[in-house]
Amino acid sequence: MKEVRVIFTDRYIKSLKPTDKRQDLREGKPNVGFGIRIYPNGDKSWFYIYRIDKRLRRMTLGKYPAMSLSEARKAYSDARRTFENGGDPAEIKQEIKRKEKEADTVEQLANEYLEKWAKPRKRSWKEDERILDKDILPLLGKKRAKEVTRRDIIRLLDKIANRGAPIAANRTQALLSKMFRFAVGRDIVPFSPCLEIAKASPENKKDRVLSDEEIRTHWNGILESDMTQQTKVALLLQLVTAQRKGEVVAMRWDEIEDNVWTIPAEKAKNNEAHRIPLSPQAMALLEMVKNSSPWIFPAPNGGHLRGDSVSRATRRYLMRIKKPTESNPEATLTKNDPEWFTPHDFRRTAATNMTKSGFNRLTVSKVLNHVEGGVTAIYDRHSYDKEKKQALEAWGRKLESILSKTKNDNVIVLNR
Repeated sequence: MKEVRVIFTDRYIKSLKPTDKRQDLREGKPNVGFGIRIYPNGDKSWFYIYRIDKRLRRMTLGKYPAMSLSEARKAYSDARRTFENGGDPAEIKQEIKRKEKEADTVEQLANEYLEKWAKPRKRSWKEDERILDKDILPLLGKKRAKEVTRRDIIRLLDKIANRGAPIAANRTQALLSKMFRFAVGRDIVPFSPCLEIAKASPENKKDRVLSDEEIRTHWNGILESDMTQQTKVALLLQLVTAQRKGEVVAMRWDEIEDNVWTIPAEKAKNNEAHRIPLSPQAMALLEMVKNSSPWIFPAPNGGHLRGDSVSRATRRYLMRIKKPTESNPEATLTKNDPEWFTPHDFRRTAATNMTKSGFNRLTVSKVLNHVEGGVTAIYDRHSYDKEKKQALEAWGRKLESILSKTKNDNVIVLNR
């Protein structure tokens, strides 16, 4: 194989023709290791030749024309600088390729996120897993996490929104942002591709509060519905106690003592034990589901009633309520109607009524077990049991008056 030395120009490189034998052309002086190889089939590739430990090494820089002459010269200069600093550029390039080949895929990142972050911190990690399995992994799972671009994320979110699920697109975006922040923190990716991506759909602030008439109507409607007894009670307990759906359905009998329900820290959303004084109305509801299971709302599989079962039952109940229109006398409620509500709206309704009764927001916040920020919260270790009991019992009396269609003018709230 004959080796020729020339000065490379774009026109010269383009003019090179293949022969029946492979050709190597090196540029300039004898000690210059920059060249181009022309194969019999017409392919061309740039190379760098150098010696390490008296052994000749040849490093491919890239293929022409994908790598232009100017780009090849830069790659050669970088490789030569590595060599002059004592490194082996070909070996370093192979190591980079190996690391890229072994780089985490989005599927591997997702598994690490679930195991290392979501499961230890989120009671709703199964929802993250569902979103990953349904929408993210089928499209991005095999892709290297560090190769995911903002455009990839936008295409995925658009696909979800275009099937008529803009809110699901927002939830997916929130999960992707959280997962890639996790990846940045663990040095899996250098930056998040989710930055500065607008939501697929604006979401209205949730402010649904049921009126007294609605409370009376739906309390009776739920009790008369075809829901199971435990689903009825679990739903109404959210209205009576103002506690979260997930915490209500996971109640155990051994968590109740002297009419106080204690949610253990490991079950509470904010990872802090929470004591809820149970009003007479709450105790009456619990009496309706008295059983021998450790769970107040047992499930056939030995566990407890699931929160999504309560949500589904609520949707079925509402979808059977008639709301006739001129075009459809048999029309029923839909999610877009202002009368629609969710189980969480019961919690907001209870909190709003406690505030309307004169209790300050700190007391109501303690009932709701919201997380407080600031230094004061760190030093304030008061249990607020007395204040919470007053608020919940006052709300219970107000609820009794609503259900009996009378206003209880004798409700007196002290120490507010």
